Amino acid sequence: MRRTFALVLAFTALFVLVTDGLAKTDLSADAILLIQGEVRDATGKPVADAHVVPYLNGTRYESEDASGHKEQTRLVMITGQNGLFLGRIYAPLELIKSGQWAIEVSKPGFKSSEPVPLVALQDKGTNAEGARNLAATVETTLQRVQGPAFWIALLVLVGIYALIAFELMHRTLAAMLGAAVILGITHTFGHFNPAYSVLTFEQSMRAVDWNVIFLLMGMMIIVGVLKESGVFQWLAYKSFALTGGRIFLLSAALCIVTAILSAFLDNVTTMLLLTPVTIEIALVLGVSPFAFLMPEIMASNFGGTATLIGDPPNIMIGSYAGLTFNDFVITLTPVVIITMIVQIVYTKFYYGKDYHEARVEDVQEMIEFLQEKYQIVQPRVLYVGGTVLIGVVMLFILHGFFHMAVSVAALLGAALILVLNKGDIQQVVEHDIEWSSLIFFIMLFIIVGAAEETGILQFIAEWIMNVCHGNLVLAILLILWSAAVLSAIVDNIPFTATMLPVVALLSKTIPGAGENHVLWWALALGACFGGNATIIGASANVITTGIAERSGHHISFFDFVKHGTPITIISLIISSVFLLLIYR
Repeated sequence: MRRTFALVLAFTALFVLVTDGLAKTDLSADAILLIQGEVRDATGKPVADAHVVPYLNGTRYESEDASGHKEQTRLVMITGQNGLFLGRIYAPLELIKSGQWAIEVSKPGFKSSEPVPLVALQDKGTNAEGARNLAATVETTLQRVQGPAFWIALLVLVGIYALIAFELMHRTLAAMLGAAVILGITHTFGHFNPAYSVLTFEQSMRAVDWNVIFLLMGMMIIVGVLKESGVFQWLAYKSFALTGGRIFLLSAALCIVTAILSAFLDNVTTMLLLTPVTIEIALVLGVSPFAFLMPEIMASNFGGTATLIGDPPNIMIGSYAGLTFNDFVITLTPVVIITMIVQIVYTKFYYGKDYHEARVEDVQEMIEFLQEKYQIVQPRVLYVGGTVLIGVVMLFILHGFFHMAVSVAALLGAALILVLNKGDIQQVVEHDIEWSSLIFFIMLFIIVGAAEETGILQFIAEWIMNVCHGNLVLAILLILWSAAVLSAIVDNIPFTATMLPVVALLSKTIPGAGENHVLWWALALGACFGGNATIIGASANVITTGIAERSGHHISFFDFVKHGTPITIISLIISSVFLLLIYR
């Protein structure tokens, strides 16, 4: 009896499901409406992860599949990273042609759009299944709202910066705390109320610049293996000998070499290579390594400004604005050279006492001592590693030709140098990779990603647009100095990305701004020069101070600012005069 009852119940359920499906069948769905479009914010930047829903005759439309069956969920299109979306609606041809179609766009942190009508449907003909294809293209702009997520991201950013500045917590731990708070709030409070969704885990992974992380990791491995050959100590001896023991001349020479290398390599790679040499020189002379390292850090950020490939913001600007390698060299090299001269003179006054105390009485005796002490101890490691390094540098220079991220070249070189030299991978991973710095960068990218996602950076960009009011001189100075200030506080890569459409718009709307690309040069100089102001202002700063700290030489946040901020202000004044001369 029970078995019979169960069979009857099962057949009844199956009958209900079948008839329910037949009831939803719409055999008249003989056409497809393709809805495609783009969503941007007020500055013209694409908005990712926005929800786009269609409306028909004022009512939200329920999706249908290719067979005409209505699905249990309504159609929702989600924009990609480029702000684009695409959706398909299956419906009777007459309904598509006669209905009043519209879309509504929404995303946390933005004001939901009013329904945007779909007009001028284009007939794309009949597809292979015999269905008519009609297409509608639409663009819409979302306006930011400063809700809870905005203030949470701003509070975390300011709080973490204060923890780092006053050294209440190690910068890596402070950044980790900030990232954890942002993600924790998003996935707890944000689960119940989207207004508290600051940055999701998926968005945080996209916010991290993994190209930078893997570049650093690869170059740290290469440097770690090369260090075993004794080449950095040998270079320290050679540097001292070539300058005849004159300490200031030695510092100036190191700065010039750093600037030149940073123009053709990235400044992080340059400092990874030169920092061990510099520390050895300082130890020999009995002075703080920062008497040499600080000028080199400034020089690396200045030198990287001169070329298209010297600093990530330049690569972004060149790609977006269509500027070539020669454009950067011809336009920015003069201001970089002037700034370098001023910086070397500034270094003489700032560290003159340190250089005087490090003066060597018997230079020849010191050179002979260093020659005997600092020798190449493993020639094979140097030959093999040096060959690999040259290959990596060549790939850095040609990465645009191969469409290769620089991190790929660094990781390839790291793998080769370990295999060819039979390196101890565990030793390298434990002792040569600066994990603290890598973790700091990852966490900082997440925090800055929250500032970008919630509109903090966009708020600044819109403020610049509103203040300019068509005044080119004001636009030049605002872009230059605001880019510098923000680059000293947050990473210059996301800020540059936010400013790209703003500068493009201002270049078109302000009379004379399109000539000589002056606003683009203002953004490049501000983003690159501003990194010299603070210890977290540029990747080279973090890496160099991290390596020095690991060697037992710590520099505080405010000691860095004490040296870096004055030369940054001087360099920005020089840049302001330079840009205004271009404008005139």
